[in-house]
Amino acid sequence: MIEVGEVLVNEEIIKEQFVCNLNQCKGACCVEGDSGAPLDQNELATLAEIYPKVKPYMTQKGIETIESVGTHVVDSDGDLTTPCVDGNKECAYVTWENGITKCAIEIAYQQGEIHWQKPISCHLYPIRITKYPEFDVLNYDRWHICHDACSFGRELKVPVYRFLKGPLTRKYGEDWFNELEEAAQSPHI
Repeated sequence: MIEVGEVLVNEEIIKEQFVCNLNQCKGACCVEGDSGAPLDQNELATLAEIYPKVKPYMTQKGIETIESVGTHVVDSDGDLTTPCVDGNKECAYVTWENGITKCAIEIAYQQGEIHWQKPISCHLYPIRITKYPEFDVLNYDRWHICHDACSFGRELKVPVYRFLKGPLTRKYGEDWFNELEEAAQSPHI
C-alpha cells in the first residue's frame, strides 16, 4: 500500500494496466453482478434531485423500477446501491446505444441537464473504495468481464490510476492526484 494524504492506495492500481474497451465488453459491468452500483450516503439526495432530468434518458423498465423502489436501495449485504431492473438485472439507470450500455445519468450530464456525472463508484471502476473513519483504502477490483480492458491497457501501456485520472481527481482533488503521480514514479514501487 502507498499512503497518499489520508488514502491508502493498493500498489496494483499503479502497476496494473487498464483501459475500458466498450466495443468488446459492451458495458457488462452495468448489467452483471449481484446488486447495483455502490453509493455513498452523500449521493442519495443528489440522485433523488436529478431523477426528473435523468428520467427522459432511461428505459421504461428502469423508470418503472425507480418509481417502484426509489432512486436507491439497500442490497442484501446492507449496502446502499442503485436499484436493478427486476431486482437482479441491469442497473435501473442503464440504457443502450448500438448494443452498448450507457448511463442515463451520464447522458443527462453530457447534455447539460445536470451537473453530476454519475455515482463515484461507477466513475472509478475498477477501483473500489473501502471507507474507514480516518481514511479510505483504494483497491483494484478484478472481474473476468474486464479481461479486454486489461489487455487494451497493456497494449496502450496505461496504468489503472492514469486511466482514472479524471474520477480520482473528482474524488480527491488535483493536488492529491499529483501526489499519487509522484508516488507512482518512485523507484520503490
